[in-house]
Amino acid sequence: MPVTSVIASGALSIVDYRCPFGPHEQPFTEVHGCPSVSYVRCGTFGYHSRGRFYELVAGSVLVGNPGDEFVCTHDHRGGGDECLSFQLTPELRERMGGGNGTWQVGALPPLPELMVLAELAQACARGQSDVGLDEAGLCFVDRFIRTTTGAPSEVLDMRPVLRRRVVEAALWIDENSGQPIDLEAAAAQAGLSAFHFLRSFSRVLGVTPHQYLVRCRLRHAARLLGEGAPSVTRVAFEVGFGDVSNFIRTFRRAAQVSPRRFRALATRRPRHSAIPDVGASPRRAPLALR
Repeated sequence: MPVTSVIASGALSIVDYRCPFGPHEQPFTEVHGCPSVSYVRCGTFGYHSRGRFYELVAGSVLVGNPGDEFVCTHDHRGGGDECLSFQLTPELRERMGGGNGTWQVGALPPLPELMVLAELAQACARGQSDVGLDEAGLCFVDRFIRTTTGAPSEVLDMRPVLRRRVVEAALWIDENSGQPIDLEAAAAQAGLSAFHFLRSFSRVLGVTPHQYLVRCRLRHAARLLGEGAPSVTRVAFEVGFGDVSNFIRTFRRAAQVSPRRFRALATRRPRHSAIPDVGASPRRAPLALR
């Protein structure tokens, strides 16, 4: 089965699974190795686990409980499926809560409150959103837990000391925006868990940490281009974009013009005014010779 690891660091890993199996493939037993919540992006398959059977279609959610055996079948026409899987460490699962029953539900039907966040994560994976993929993933897992348990959203601690931590972390992100920064690293600066930091940062500043990082990079890029930086590629790498095409696409989305066009507009010199000085003596037409 083709597997692409989209994010494989920190407490949350995100994996893109693409299964080509059809009705004629022999099913086999597998074992969940970690807590996981997988969004079925397209296709359909059967899921057998803990003595229960589920038919999963696009929008469904498969829940993996560590140590549970399972079998997937593909009995329907077309065959194959694609899933975006959010895999947690045991420590992150413990911090996010939910209890053992949450992770033993097997699967959930297509639910709008889960589908919209999963599709946001998919847009992040395609580079179509300035929200961080790890941020969208944590929000998706948290919504899954709260949907399953019926628990209300946690009331955030917004004491001045926490707000100060968030602002100081934002200053650190700005000062180091030219370097690779992930959610775990930024959260460590504030002395918070990644999920608590994400929620606190978003509440205090109105943007996610990754959105703030991208906007810091765009601001620095605009300043360099406005100063006439000769190379768009060099600007992209200097401000922290690891991919030039991503920088151009992100900059154009923000500025509505390409980086080259922005540089041309920002460095264009004003033309000399055609309006004569008010105090200057008007020129007289030369006398015609008779």
